[in-house]
Amino acid sequence: MPHSSHRLIPSTSSGRLPNKLPNKLLFSIFGVLIITLSACGGASSAASSGPVTLTFWSWVPNLQPVVDSWNATHPNIQVKFSEVTSGQGGTYAKMFTAIKAKNAPDLGQIEYQFLPTFEGTGGLADISQYIPAGTSSKFVGWTWNQVTQGKAVYAVPQDTGPMALFYRKDLFTKYNISVPTTWAEYADAAAKLHAANPSCYITNFGATDPGWIIGLMWQAGGRWFRVNNNAWTVGINDTASQQVANYWQGLVDQKLVKTDADWSDAWYKDLDNCGSSTWVSAAWGANTIISNAPDTKGDWAVAPMPQWTAGGQVAGNWGGSSTVVFKDSAHPKEAAEFALWLNSTTQPVELMVKGAQLYPALTSELSSPAVNTPSDFYGGQVVNQVFGQVSSQVDTQFQWGPTMDQVFTDMNDALGAAVSGNGTLSQALDTVQTKTVNAMKAAGISVNG
Repeated sequence: MPHSSHRLIPSTSSGRLPNKLPNKLLFSIFGVLIITLSACGGASSAASSGPVTLTFWSWVPNLQPVVDSWNATHPNIQVKFSEVTSGQGGTYAKMFTAIKAKNAPDLGQIEYQFLPTFEGTGGLADISQYIPAGTSSKFVGWTWNQVTQGKAVYAVPQDTGPMALFYRKDLFTKYNISVPTTWAEYADAAAKLHAANPSCYITNFGATDPGWIIGLMWQAGGRWFRVNNNAWTVGINDTASQQVANYWQGLVDQKLVKTDADWSDAWYKDLDNCGSSTWVSAAWGANTIISNAPDTKGDWAVAPMPQWTAGGQVAGNWGGSSTVVFKDSAHPKEAAEFALWLNSTTQPVELMVKGAQLYPALTSELSSPAVNTPSDFYGGQVVNQVFGQVSSQVDTQFQWGPTMDQVFTDMNDALGAAVSGNGTLSQALDTVQTKTVNAMKAAGISVNG
């Protein structure tokens, strides 16, 4: 959840590294070469004697009261929380540096798509020995796949980001526009809205947040990474992803969408006027709009994503994080205990739901009143009922690759250039495909083709 928007980058079903890839792989991470340790070793299973203090880095808003609740009831395991910025160039870069220097915190928040890269550094502790039997059944199934590799457990799931359509119901009513149920109808709505009011646009396509675009391609059936015979197959420019790129290229060319940079001041302002009359976003996006578009209270509503095929029921996913224990923690057992409490216990999960609008990975909470509360801002709509519906429509076969830091950087550059008129979005995917395959091969990672 970077910035005040608590944005998350999408989660997925199975971003694990192949079990038989070489142990020593060279990853280029934010300009720092980190060598995977061939013998990672396991954290000691012995509990620490006497009171311990754990350090914890996370960007979840309003998390300090949750940590305070833990500290008040666990005098022998105190947690020192540091609120950090999110994203590749912020906290992750510091985490990679800290791993290399062997001074990482005890615990940290990592988004699902970057877990394989962190695992590749050897910097995460395998906490499987501290996980009680049956724990996996407490979480949305595909999220547990995200945090495991074979029998190893590298994190505890926290939340997910099923995507839906936020739309300005007041503007749709004013200009007699029906809520689009297909992407063809969405394009028609874009044209009708802009013709009725040239100051209004259906949405903003900044193309500088790869997570959002990947979520759209995920819904369309894009499958960027697969493992076949212990080697990676890369399909960043596959047919489904190209379909999405060409669709949005058409809206950009017709000037039916704005192209402000994601998360810029102009982007936020668009939410508070008709510069973005819709936003295809994740469950956590509800709070982004509340926080940044206060003048539109009562004007927004939520519906399922438009479909590529009429009558379809497919959603994308954008977001999702986990709590990891770093390998150099002197107190891995206690750190794992806190991570489990934070994400699998009713009280802290509901505090995060209320304080940060997280959509939890803990299945018992998905039907709870805390998650399914009518929202005054959304005109009394229980928006999470929509997200609960579409959550089951996310295809769990989407898989993350082992070098997502490089992929996100290259996507940001290539798609941003295309939106600025330097090439097309389709060509940008071709560029990222080539760069990704070359980078993986250069790192010694086995790639098909």
